[in-house]
Amino acid sequence: MTTPASPFFEEPILNSPYEEPTRHHPLDAEGQPLNESPRDGRRKSELITPVPKPRKRKRKSAANNQGSLDLHNDDGLSTEEQEYNPTPIINEIRSHVGEWRRSNPAIWGVTPATARLLNYWRSHQFQGVRPFFCQVEAVETIVWLTEVARNKKQYAHIWEHILGANEQANPALLRLAMKMATGAGKTTVMAMLIAWQTVNAVRSPTSTHFSRGFLVIAPGITIKDRLRVLLPSDIESYYRARELVPSDMLDDINKAKIVITNYHALALKELLEVNKVGRSLLQGRHAPIVTKETEGQMVRRVAEELMGLKNIVVINDEAHHCYREKQGNEDIDDLTGDDKAIAKEENEAARLWISGIEMFKRKLGVRAVYDLSATPFFLRGSGYAEGTLFPWTISDFSLMDAIECGIVKLPRVPTADNIPEADVPVFRDLWEHIRDEMPKKGRGKGQGDLDPNSLPAKLQTALVALYNHYQETFEKWGKSGIDTPPVFIVVCNNTSTSKLVYEWISGWQRPVAEDSEELRTVHHGHLSLFSNFDEHGNRLARPNTLLIDSKQLESGEALDDDFRRAAALEIEQYKREIAQRSGAGEVGELSDSDLLREVMNTVGKKGRLGEQVRCVVSVSMLTEGWDTNTVTHILGVRAFGTQLLCEQVVGRGLRRYSYDLNADELFNVEYADIMGIPFDFTAKPQVAPVKPPKKMTRVAAMRERAALEMIFPRVVGYRIDLPEEKLQANFTANSKLVLTPDMVGPGQTLLEGIVGEGVTLTVAEMKDKRPSTVSYELAKYLLYSYFKDADGEPKLHLFYQIQRIVRRWIDEGYLECKGGTGPWMLQILSIAAQAAERIYNGIAAAIGDEERIRAVLDPYNPKGSTRHVGFMTSKDLYTTDPAKSHINYVVCDSDWEAEFARAAEDHPRVLSYVKNQGLGLEVPYKDGSTARFYLPDFIVNIDDGHGPDDPLHLIVEVKGYRRENVKLKSETMRQKWIRGVNNLGSYGRWAFEEFNDVFEMQKEFTALIDRATDAQANPQEGA
Repeated sequence: MTTPASPFFEEPILNSPYEEPTRHHPLDAEGQPLNESPRDGRRKSELITPVPKPRKRKRKSAANNQGSLDLHNDDGLSTEEQEYNPTPIINEIRSHVGEWRRSNPAIWGVTPATARLLNYWRSHQFQGVRPFFCQVEAVETIVWLTEVARNKKQYAHIWEHILGANEQANPALLRLAMKMATGAGKTTVMAMLIAWQTVNAVRSPTSTHFSRGFLVIAPGITIKDRLRVLLPSDIESYYRARELVPSDMLDDINKAKIVITNYHALALKELLEVNKVGRSLLQGRHAPIVTKETEGQMVRRVAEELMGLKNIVVINDEAHHCYREKQGNEDIDDLTGDDKAIAKEENEAARLWISGIEMFKRKLGVRAVYDLSATPFFLRGSGYAEGTLFPWTISDFSLMDAIECGIVKLPRVPTADNIPEADVPVFRDLWEHIRDEMPKKGRGKGQGDLDPNSLPAKLQTALVALYNHYQETFEKWGKSGIDTPPVFIVVCNNTSTSKLVYEWISGWQRPVAEDSEELRTVHHGHLSLFSNFDEHGNRLARPNTLLIDSKQLESGEALDDDFRRAAALEIEQYKREIAQRSGAGEVGELSDSDLLREVMNTVGKKGRLGEQVRCVVSVSMLTEGWDTNTVTHILGVRAFGTQLLCEQVVGRGLRRYSYDLNADELFNVEYADIMGIPFDFTAKPQVAPVKPPKKMTRVAAMRERAALEMIFPRVVGYRIDLPEEKLQANFTANSKLVLTPDMVGPGQTLLEGIVGEGVTLTVAEMKDKRPSTVSYELAKYLLYSYFKDADGEPKLHLFYQIQRIVRRWIDEGYLECKGGTGPWMLQILSIAAQAAERIYNGIAAAIGDEERIRAVLDPYNPKGSTRHVGFMTSKDLYTTDPAKSHINYVVCDSDWEAEFARAAEDHPRVLSYVKNQGLGLEVPYKDGSTARFYLPDFIVNIDDGHGPDDPLHLIVEVKGYRRENVKLKSETMRQKWIRGVNNLGSYGRWAFEEFNDVFEMQKEFTALIDRATDAQANPQEGA
């Protein structure tokens, strides 16, 4: 695969960040680029939103009613209970605000203080970065609605829409939402809103439109800490540091009362900690005792500074977490597993958040609620269609708008790779390809340490592919004199996964002996720039890689035991660093979570604790508001059920590093490279159609066909007695291991943004992995896996013989690397195990004495039989000949099975046959380091000249393309299962054949039986 000569567009940034957009890239209905020249004009907002029911409804004729129901009947979302409108009111508001902005200031219809601020934000010569157009527009829209549109009849329908949306979803509250792309500067907008409200409230104290009391609510402590800049007294206050108000208005700003909190604080707290028995004793026979604080007590605890003020303004940061689920919501009942648990958790958090605001409304009064979010969409399980816009959204500056203005980095995601049969690039949605091989839960107390080398091959390849590109970026930053390194983020699903990924990347230690506290360094880490160990195995004074549990840090909860064990060394290390910098006394004031939060919040910041961190491995997901601007690479190792989650995580890498304009007065392009996150730039909600159930049929043994019963051995393993003196190996075609992108992930992956330059990531080479190192490690793995004595100790005297055989296996071409793969991948545990299995099978094949191989049977159920078959299926079926099969049907997973059944029934030598489905014939084999069971397709009893009382039991595999695991199964069947069962002598004669051509089924089946018969006549040759 080669990178295309011309990307989607050579000019991703079209507009100045400080002016209204005048050009845009054309996209098709699916949000994909049309590869046309940029078009003039601003892109329209095209989002789907629930349509609020009118607060007043006039009588309509039946015809008119029918017409309204049919209006959006083709959008796939609207129902009689809820209509959805693909053209929200945003575009109309935007048009009115634009006309108003361009009009004579004398007729704006706003207060003098408002007019002064608007002119200041648009024309003042700022010393630093001036407010972006999107920031000013968001504030202008609130100003226009509040001071202009409210007083004019021609805009009454707009307010009717806003009030109706709130009455349906947020009764008693007035919410106005501003949609702004991540990295567009929502904190600046909050400061501008506070300034506008405060100055007007101070200068016009009798006005009903303004307030100087503010409750700012964040989704977590990270954002709460960052929002300190909204306080006029803060050392980095935006009003002063970013010149957001004229100097003569700073005294007015100081009169503002601002409380910043996270929504968790809005929960009514227990005042009396008592267990169930104690509560019962205290209550006695009286009414239930009240142990929680009242609403008034909560309001005073959270915002004592606001007591005495009336009708405050609430500002919600990341407001998509704040909603009340739709009344009568049944959507959550349709979800299962993790999706249902996540939806319940989100609904509970949203309920807590909005209920807290309602309590403030009842106690202090709330004049308005201003919502800011990059994704103000309803979540799955909310009762509304997932991904639809909050209907009270009044402005929209989308990610595409931000990209075209250069305000954010351009996210590049996998758009192609060298696996042709993949529906989408493997690394686009990595979790779907590795989920079954990953740890299911967090690290329990008794679980012990898992082996980092056991990570799935495709995950290791993804890490190497993205890391190889990170290395190039790291070197370029260093040559450019940038003091802080670029940052690589890995987002994981649980503590087990994060610990494994963290150790694989940065290295790991283990006790020198069981129950010992002394540690030894087992591995320095596979990615050298991220290693936390020096060349001698000592931990670095400043770790390059950090392990963080974002979710726990955001709630302010103490770290649980799982995470404390995982990050104990890092916690102690940073405490020592703080003691060195600030004195030992300060360390005692910081909890572990405070400490790690400080490190995470200062990643990439010069002179701070996290300045030299290069890689962050996160449990859960790095939350909104983590505004590190040095993130260049992100890898997702978890499920992403919604586009909302995708955009939130992708957003962690979108904040620009440089805000310097080029000669064209535009920003230069910056990129964030992202894998493992199935992110779409313009995702729309999808409605799954209802599928009727399929017809079920019973497949079972027929009592009247009992004479056709077939017996088989239930094998659970093999015993092979190898010679002690000299090892040899006979390699065959089945000894070959072909590394392909299917096995380890794509060798080449093209990352592209919706516009802009693409980049191809490759994995064929990995630095510091010499061929001699690879062969040595593979020989060591083979020794420790297959050659141990009765005490479990490796037979070290055989190592050089094994190493010689391994080198021969590699040198003679039995390792073939295709599609951009490389020999270093033999160090991936699962690949090493597959190679070792083939080499060991070659050694076993060279024994010469077949009597050394024995099948080990299930001690409790050594025999299997067709008479136990009985199950229901909805698959296609082939009706069997009553004279040929004990079972009434063959289940057809493909057309091959039906054609084989027909060919078997038509052959005179076939005595009976059965499809191995629900039968229980399992062949144990090893796929890499994983023990698996292989289910052959058919058993066929053949009269090969020995008569019907001594049939040949032929196991048949019907397959097309021979993948690597098919070769493993074939080799195991021939070298172990068939030989081992025949050596038992009590289950008759067995053979194995593969069938590879569906188009010559009848002809090939006859030839297949002839070969099997000849093999029995010449057993040594057939083996």
